[in-house]
Amino acid sequence: MNVAVLGGGSWGTTVASLTSKNTPTVLWARNSDTVDEINTHHTNRRYLKEAKLSESLRARYTIKETVKDADVVVMGIPSDNFRSVLIEASQYIRPWVPIVSLTKGLEHGSKMRMTQIIETVMQGHPVGVLTGPNLAREIIAGQAAASVLAMVDSRIGLALQKIFRLGLFRVYTNSDVVGCELGGALKNVIAIAAGMGDGAGAGDNTRAAVITRGLAELTRLGVAMGGKRKTFAGLAGMGDLVATCNSPQSRNRTVGYELGKGRAIEDIISSMDMVAEGVKSCKVVMELAEEYDIKMPISHEVYRVCHEGSNVREAFKGLLRMQSGSEYDPG
Repeated sequence: MNVAVLGGGSWGTTVASLTSKNTPTVLWARNSDTVDEINTHHTNRRYLKEAKLSESLRARYTIKETVKDADVVVMGIPSDNFRSVLIEASQYIRPWVPIVSLTKGLEHGSKMRMTQIIETVMQGHPVGVLTGPNLAREIIAGQAAASVLAMVDSRIGLALQKIFRLGLFRVYTNSDVVGCELGGALKNVIAIAAGMGDGAGAGDNTRAAVITRGLAELTRLGVAMGGKRKTFAGLAGMGDLVATCNSPQSRNRTVGYELGKGRAIEDIISSMDMVAEGVKSCKVVMELAEEYDIKMPISHEVYRVCHEGSNVREAFKGLLRMQSGSEYDPG
């Protein structure tokens, strides 16, 4: 089975390196220097430092050459460019080929999940999402980790599970594509909040409160949008949230941490090589919260800091001013 991975960032490259040890895999990267480096040195130092990639992985310069013989297409493209890259690839992808998203974000304007974009652009293709607590540099180094592959068709999910799992990287299946995808996208906003607290000098108790109340927020919205409640207690929800809110490797937590230290959001983003989806997603999240009439106070304060000129001190004051009722009631 031939696998094509679109996107030469940290996670796209890591997944491509994993699958190439199970089955023939080609990777498309926008940067030609990255393509040359992967083919010649089996590294991607910009995103994965000195980590060695599988020597069987091959990179390509064009999307056409990457996907034309693919039996599975994996999309590791940030949400801003996801649709445009998929449209370009669509003319070369054979009918009925499954398409799996790695992207944890939401599209501005349409408020679509990435699998919804795939279903719109590539009608008739099975779609899915690979998500979970997956810090790329740990996985490429061979450390133990778990992920979840969500597809509506369980037969296809079981077939693709064998392609993605390798060694200490365990892959579970799930039929709740909506819940798994939303868990990955929404937790990025909460990770910014956790980082804000850390950067401002708050303690472990504060971080624990942000994580647990943040989980309540993303679960409320996720269930309202069609996800299953139990999904948010699993790898795609709590698992991903814990990893992202605690790890210095998390780009979203890093944004929050720098905000907590007083840096401007524009300076933080311009200094980063990788995309922090939570900065962009928090605006869409608040639009969805309004649409579904869901209270999301932590996400709202993150939005205010990232897009309305508020600061971290004002954000935490805003949260403390809220009256706390029953733990299981909204708010």
